[in-house]
Amino acid sequence: MKKIKTIFCLVLLLSFHVGDSCSMYKVTKNGKTMVGCNEDAWRTTSHIWFEVGQNKQYGAAFTGSRWDGENGYAPQSGMNEHGLVFSRLASYHPEINTSKFNNRIKITNPTRYLTEILHSCRTVEEVKKFIERYDQRYFLEDVFIYIEQSGKYLIIEPYKILSGNDAQYVLSNFCPSITSKADANKLERYKNGASFLTTKMETDLDFCRKLSDTMHVCRAKIGDGTLLTSIWDSTNGLVNLYFYHNYDNTIQFNIKEELAKGNHLLKIDTLFPKNPEFEQLASYQTPQNNNTIRVFLMISGLFFALSSVYFLINSILYRKKDKFNVLKILFFPFGIMMFYYMYVLCTNVNIFYFASPYKSLSHPIISLTSYLPFVLLIIIVPMVGFNFKLIKQKFWNTFSTAMYSLNSLLYLILIGFFIYWRFLKM
Repeated sequence: MKKIKTIFCLVLLLSFHVGDSCSMYKVTKNGKTMVGCNEDAWRTTSHIWFEVGQNKQYGAAFTGSRWDGENGYAPQSGMNEHGLVFSRLASYHPEINTSKFNNRIKITNPTRYLTEILHSCRTVEEVKKFIERYDQRYFLEDVFIYIEQSGKYLIIEPYKILSGNDAQYVLSNFCPSITSKADANKLERYKNGASFLTTKMETDLDFCRKLSDTMHVCRAKIGDGTLLTSIWDSTNGLVNLYFYHNYDNTIQFNIKEELAKGNHLLKIDTLFPKNPEFEQLASYQTPQNNNTIRVFLMISGLFFALSSVYFLINSILYRKKDKFNVLKILFFPFGIMMFYYMYVLCTNVNIFYFASPYKSLSHPIISLTSYLPFVLLIIIVPMVGFNFKLIKQKFWNTFSTAMYSLNSLLYLILIGFFIYWRFLKM
């Protein structure tokens, strides 16, 4: 059973190439600790914000890009005024049946929970005491690391808390307690960072910038990848930001100076010169950021399902009267497949950013649907040709002809979208 879980974890580890991913490192030398965090995502809403401590709590700065409603943005990294830094990385841990955490406090608001830790703690020991009161199983898909000013660090997994005090440490999208070094090295960004630190280690900004650059991601299709790099100087209370994997420009904030201005939030892309790659990402339209496209795909999917059922019934009723009746029968399985594919496009954002045909390690059926655009491209010419023949020679009744014609029109529109999304590029 343990071997099966390990294999399963490895598969999930590799599948993070098709989702949000991040990486981080920490280096400590001569009493100075620097922490670098790369947030790898295709969101366009990266922010930094500063929260003043209330009732003797500590002030803190946070970065993040995922909107969490009334809670504001969910923090991905941050540092408080005492130099306690944290980073959040997407990960996976198989669920374990245990009653160990049943009496702990349930986490109901993860954003407030994470900000509260930096507002309440100044050392990793205090972080450990804080976290041990809560049921950390809420974060089955995350791993956290906290680093204090001295360089001591704490890794928070759903079921374990690990501590360390190594001068250098690199982490990416995996839980260290269940991931071997060999498996971790299959993540390129982790491997690059760990390799970089084998030859040299410094704590100046230039060295950390180069290390962050070494670990950054830039995917070939849209140019998305590392949305924000934050380098936290926990000794001097500074943070340097590098936007959208461009390491030529940086903005530095002094945490205490910013906290003196009160609570405030800054949209990061407005602080930097225009970045052509980011502009391309910001203008890229998908069902996840364009409701018109989403509604079109939903309506199309529903029509494909209904028309496939109609043609199946019609083929039975008119099997002796209509010519080309077999074409109606073929509409049934193909329409159901297209209905499912419309659902996939509306619910799986990864497809639009990774190479085609898209491969899903955890859902092989989704991988198969990625070949449907190629099938459509092959059949569309004979299909439209028959459509004209159908209208001219009236092989079917008016309603059946109209249903066929609308299918053809929707397929043509979809092919246009598939070209735009680069689904037809092998």
